Amino acid sequence: MADPRVVTPAAGALSLQETFAPVPTAAWEEQARNDLNGRDYAQLLLWRTDEGVLAKPFYRSEDVAGLEGPLDVQPGTSPFMRGHATAWHPADAPAWASDAIRADRLHDAGATAVQELAWAIAEGVERLLVEAAPGDTPVAVSAAGIEFVFAVGSTYFVEIAKLRAARLLWASVLRAFDVPGHAMRLHVRTARANKSVLDPHTNLLRATTEAMSAVIGGADTLLVEPHGYEAHLAVNVQHLLAEEAHLDAVADPAAGSYFIEALTDSLAREAWALFQQVEADGGYAAYVDSGQRDRLVQASAQAREQAVAFRRRTLVGVNSYPDLEERMPLAEPGPVDHGDGSLPALRLAAPFEAMRRRTARHAAATGRIPVVHLLTRGDAGVRMARANFCLNFFGCAGLAVTQGAALPTGADLVVLCSADDAYPALAREVLSRVSVPVVVAGHPTALVATLASIGVEGFVHARSDAVQTLSHWQDRLGLAP
Repeated sequence: MADPRVVTPAAGALSLQETFAPVPTAAWEEQARNDLNGRDYAQLLLWRTDEGVLAKPFYRSEDVAGLEGPLDVQPGTSPFMRGHATAWHPADAPAWASDAIRADRLHDAGATAVQELAWAIAEGVERLLVEAAPGDTPVAVSAAGIEFVFAVGSTYFVEIAKLRAARLLWASVLRAFDVPGHAMRLHVRTARANKSVLDPHTNLLRATTEAMSAVIGGADTLLVEPHGYEAHLAVNVQHLLAEEAHLDAVADPAAGSYFIEALTDSLAREAWALFQQVEADGGYAAYVDSGQRDRLVQASAQAREQAVAFRRRTLVGVNSYPDLEERMPLAEPGPVDHGDGSLPALRLAAPFEAMRRRTARHAAATGRIPVVHLLTRGDAGVRMARANFCLNFFGCAGLAVTQGAALPTGADLVVLCSADDAYPALAREVLSRVSVPVVVAGHPTALVATLASIGVEGFVHARSDAVQTLSHWQDRLGLAP
């Protein structure tokens, strides 16, 4: 009698397309809308990257129809979007030539992925033109000697697509110069702008995902830089990717992902448009001399800083989920490359680190850390949600945070955490019994004027600029600059 646990395969190849009926995209979208119970599908599930590329919650075959880079191109063949078909080379120090094109410095300064791509390619084109101008150096020889350095940040899929797009764009340039057989020499390192002296183990987690992006994106060499953790852990990241994740055994692991293929194409198109603008303005050197590059980088950096200050972008341990027991270390977070001095390096955590240092200096001088008390009253769900928000918020400045329903005796600042309709009566009660400033968690628009007239001195909510608000309260609590 046959073993019932053994399933005999049917004759011929298994075809999932025959087993499952096709589901049109409209049906998936309709199901998503039903699951959202009438909430706005576009607002909740569609989002834009820093580059302005629209990202969707799911991708289908129609999203990759007509892409410039054919989906059936093999690794190791032009346009080399899928890499060399060989594993990356781990590095424990910079492996690039001194004259390499340093797109990583653009990343450090706050440039978007599109800007990094466009300007790196534009600089490469200028290098080819300058070296070929005397007529002594064939373009093919110049192309073979050009190396590129990119940094990868924490936007995982964008960074994968960025490196693939870089190869695709450079191959397009070389085809225009009639030297299609040369692949981009691509060195990659982990980012610096998103690292902090706070919570070094989170830095290690960031570096791990960044290294994965680099490997999947097709790096030729990879440098994982330690930021606050032991150097051997940076080396071990690459060992784990190779020996446990086996990413060195797969050529182009992202191949066939509709999302990554579409994202690669979108970044390449946007970067090519910016590259053409640079060329129309006289080439990369003239573009830089005009100040246009630096103005765009500054605008991008400011947007990134604002996203962190308003906590639209989370830096774990820095602007959200701080370790309230952690003390500021003396060491800097990691390597600093001052480059050519034209582009200042961006450190997104710096404003929060400055506030933590300010609180630490005050504690050393006075013997105590200022205390913020979260006064929790009323509806349990609302008060706890607002208390948790404020615990994270004020903890980001290194302030001590207590909470409870009783009025505090040793607090320096009281934050009311309750439902909106309970705030006027609660504010009158508390302000009649304490001499310290009182603020409200949330922003009840209809009650702002009333609460201010009672004596409430501020509001803390999801739209608050954390750097500005926390710095203001450090001033009010008497912390020296």
